[in-house]
Amino acid sequence: MCGRFNATFDSGVKKLYTSLNIHKVIDRPIDNNFVKAADTVSIIRNKNNQRRVENAIWWLLLDQTENAFKPSKYTSFNTRFDKLTTPGSAGYQAFKSSRCVIAVKGFGETEFVNKKPLHYYDMQTETGGLLLGGLCREWQHQQTGEIKVSCSVITLPPHPKLQHIHSKAMPLILPQENSIIDTWLDPEYCDTSKLTPLLRASIPQTLIAQKIDKPSSFNAVGEPLFIGKD
Repeated sequence: MCGRFNATFDSGVKKLYTSLNIHKVIDRPIDNNFVKAADTVSIIRNKNNQRRVENAIWWLLLDQTENAFKPSKYTSFNTRFDKLTTPGSAGYQAFKSSRCVIAVKGFGETEFVNKKPLHYYDMQTETGGLLLGGLCREWQHQQTGEIKVSCSVITLPPHPKLQHIHSKAMPLILPQENSIIDTWLDPEYCDTSKLTPLLRASIPQTLIAQKIDKPSSFNAVGEPLFIGKD
């Protein structure tokens, strides 16, 4: 998965938020069709027995500056599935007790050949929105006391249906089933072995793949492709 979201807060995404039974809105959900890595994104997580919406930096590892935080030099907007159970890795502890979801209209994929972009695609669901499985961390500044939240998206091996669009990876798209989401967001649920079935390339909703000229201008190229759910 490449580092961009379509976070348009349209009626479909609003309906998805409503279905999540959120208790508290700390920050108004981001409404932007082009959110890139290290930007601010809206996440849903459980804290103090409350399911809440709040903003986070889309970069799991942060460095403290004199008065604030900045993204670490280590790339961490995505966390690979095979690193989640590796002690000492960036996402190891977060996977045990600090999981989140990111509700989006869609996400972007770019295929590179020899470090040059071959094509760009915008991926959306046929109806509503997508729930991406992620990790989050909380950071407190030692001098100012400021608290910042950061996050990453878990990435999986490429799905056979998507390899012609992105050959290296895909994001974890969670099924929109209450029992799955409740377990995923429960910080007390630490038996991550039972979450392993979710860490397989899967398409739980029909996707529409639209080739575009480039993310900044977002002009469609050709007809959209429909990719059926598994």
